[in-house]
Amino acid sequence: MTNKKKKSLLSDQRFIVLLVIIALVIVYSIFSKEFRKYTTILSMLDFSYYNTLLAIGVTFPLITAGVDLSIGTGMICYALIGGTLVRNYNCPIVLAMLICVAVGMIIGLLNGILIGVMDLAPFLATLCTCMITRGIGSLFSATPWPTNGQPGGWFHSIFKLTFGSGRSALRLPIGFVFVVLLVLLMEFVLNHTKFGRYTIAIGSNKEATRLSGINVKFYHVMVYVVSGLFAGLAAIAYAAVTPTVQPGTGAGLELDAIGGVFVGGVSATGGYGSVIGSLAGIFVIMLLKTGLPYIGLSANWQQIITGLVLIGAVLIDILKRKRAVVA
Repeated sequence: MTNKKKKSLLSDQRFIVLLVIIALVIVYSIFSKEFRKYTTILSMLDFSYYNTLLAIGVTFPLITAGVDLSIGTGMICYALIGGTLVRNYNCPIVLAMLICVAVGMIIGLLNGILIGVMDLAPFLATLCTCMITRGIGSLFSATPWPTNGQPGGWFHSIFKLTFGSGRSALRLPIGFVFVVLLVLLMEFVLNHTKFGRYTIAIGSNKEATRLSGINVKFYHVMVYVVSGLFAGLAAIAYAAVTPTVQPGTGAGLELDAIGGVFVGGVSATGGYGSVIGSLAGIFVIMLLKTGLPYIGLSANWQQIITGLVLIGAVLIDILKRKRAVVA
């Protein structure tokens, strides 16, 4: 490998994040036998799916220099709506899943209109819809989707394939395959489609993009529709891996997704990002949140270390932009 290629690789934040993931796994594995268990890995993967789906969607608003604070409470709200339809109105599971996605897209469309058309600040607009979705979610009671053994209970197995029964049962995390396929699809959309190129252009220079004849309002709206779509998919994943969806919750879940996206290399000022990087960033956040207790650190330290990692990611972004200006 030439020095130029080495320098390029080391300057790629996704590569740095990959090294961090490997380092964390090695450290946890050395200091904790429990962490090395297959069941521990499965458990972490189960609870990474909805965070990853949220991160995929919110990558697009963040690249436009916006944000979507409604995805956490929205995810819970959509899961409650779907669960209520199934449990109280005998709605077919598949239809309830589609409704989760549809409601997510409607909230995303509302965000897009407020931001892209009415020109509200993204922080303010999505904070308002965050409060709205949290309020709507609070109107519902705790709603369990059908469990295994009940009609529609297969829903809880859509992210894992189980062979055998009892303690000898083998579970395969096929949900990880689904998530990776979605990441690769949206990475292609970001880098090789008109929608993706215009998303990056809006984040780089919105006014210049508008003056070039591009319908900025339309594409600005669509990035929030995409974010809402993936929040709806995340609601399905959340309901599949948790026994009961609790009303009035979800506040703060968006921070894990947004933090993972920044760690993965999306620029804090917009105009640059990678969906693959967002996946890597989410795994760093996941490992910090779920892995630190295995080496004896309390929840307080988890928050502190996660915050320091986010500061480091933003500082790297600042240094990259300064180098680009000098070059």
